[in-house]
Amino acid sequence: MSRLPRAPVIGWCLYDWANSAFPTVISTFVFAAYFTKAVAPDETTGTFLWGNATAIAAVCIALLSPVLGAIADRTGKRKPWLAVFSLVCIVASAALWTVEPDPSFITRALALVIVATLGFEFATIFYNAMLAEVAPPDKIGRVSGLGWGLGYFGGLACLVVALFGFIQADPPPFGMGTEAEEPVRATFILVAVWFAVFSLPLLLFVPESRLRENEALDEAVGDGLKRIWTTLRRLRWSQPVTRFLVARMLYADGLTTLFTFGGIYAAGTFGMAFDEIIIFGISLNVTAGIGAAAFGWLDDRIGPKRTIFLALIGLVLFGVAALLAPDKTWFWGIGMALGTFMGPAQAASRTYMAKLAPPDQRAEMFGLFALSGKATNFAGPLLLGWATLAFDSQRAGMATIVLFLVAGLALLTTVREER
Repeated sequence: MSRLPRAPVIGWCLYDWANSAFPTVISTFVFAAYFTKAVAPDETTGTFLWGNATAIAAVCIALLSPVLGAIADRTGKRKPWLAVFSLVCIVASAALWTVEPDPSFITRALALVIVATLGFEFATIFYNAMLAEVAPPDKIGRVSGLGWGLGYFGGLACLVVALFGFIQADPPPFGMGTEAEEPVRATFILVAVWFAVFSLPLLLFVPESRLRENEALDEAVGDGLKRIWTTLRRLRWSQPVTRFLVARMLYADGLTTLFTFGGIYAAGTFGMAFDEIIIFGISLNVTAGIGAAAFGWLDDRIGPKRTIFLALIGLVLFGVAALLAPDKTWFWGIGMALGTFMGPAQAASRTYMAKLAPPDQRAEMFGLFALSGKATNFAGPLLLGWATLAFDSQRAGMATIVLFLVAGLALLTTVREER
């Protein structure tokens, strides 16, 4: 058994702690709920608009991720790309402070969220591509799980600061007033600072792996485009990697939609206030973090495919139960159980891709991995938004998530286990 290199692993995992503040506070629990309840004219319209914005971001990510990954592989550098896109997310998140609780700010809110989401997702491509260079081959599963677990706890910690340091603070800090929801809006600046500070260890202390001679950027663009086109042409349905990517495309659609609309569902269907949503998010992140870390050890023992399979079964069963929850108390309990399976499905997927990817194509393959996670991600939010609007029911909209999870689970059963 090889030993874990402490400094690179800690620095790499801390980035998960850093960037998880964005999906937790912005995409799921605080800004999403703030937009639908305070910025949009009503919750149904807000859910519909949020779904469309998420779909636009997903289409951009699907189109550009593989190309960016292939270009980065040709330049031989990943950290500069990671730093630039992280900065894009940080700046756009901080700018959300300017979105006031009024429908006239709808366009600004959605534009900034789309830009921030693109920065977050593009940076993640190069972060994931570094996994196999940081972790020994026999410990990739637990390092991936540890990173994902730290991510959930990082999101939890940021939510705690947001709740007690800003939203529930009496009086609000820094002389902020409550009439324009300034304490809630200040949490978006908190996310930007959190992301910037805790991403520094990776940028400063994790070494850049050079797998080839560097190409100039203009040459890398041309070669990268040719490389990704060649790779796509060579993919065959009979290959395990192809079936895995399509299966992930389906269940990732369900997971992303679940994350995006979890806070909106809690606020609209069960009437949770901002502070209740944050407390729910904190509790959910505890179980999710424990699940991600614990399943990381299981990943190294039974393999990533079986780990993903078990996680998806749990998500489907408890997802259906959450739809049938009669009241807030039941929803809380079911949500805690559901959270246990969120992290393992994602962490084990990352492990599987890291094991399949050739060393000199990792950013490219994780670009395809991002493509599989986003190629149809517009369909989940879009279908949820339209179902919510058609039935005038958030439960009906959320029910569409289960369909994607079941479809991904069914296709995963046909993927031959890599040995």
